[in-house]
Amino acid sequence: MKLYADEQYPYPIVKCLRNLGHDVLTVQEAGKANQRIPDDEVLAFATENERAVITQNRKDFIKLHRMNSNHAGIIACTEDRDWDAIAQRIHVAITEAESLHGKLIRIVRP
Repeated sequence: MKLYADEQYPYPIVKCLRNLGHDVLTVQEAGKANQRIPDDEVLAFATENERAVITQNRKDFIKLHRMNSNHAGIIACTEDRDWDAIAQRIHVAITEAESLHGKLIRIVRP
């Protein structure tokens, strides 16, 4: 899957997801770090690039999804320091889906 990790998303999870075969672009790699870009613009950039946003900013991105589900997907995660475990939960959740378009996927600690 093509993912877009928002600015605060933990890089160790990004690395784990890449090791599982996912194409993950970070805000930093996209040249958009430290610019205070609003969440709706983060989601718009991801959607334009056919990438699902992966974030720990659950409250704001769930709100954006409820306002408009025309996006490439949102994966809203709880904070978890077990990088490998959360990456595995994300991997399982998104590989079971045919498409993430318009979907909100919640990843929580067990």
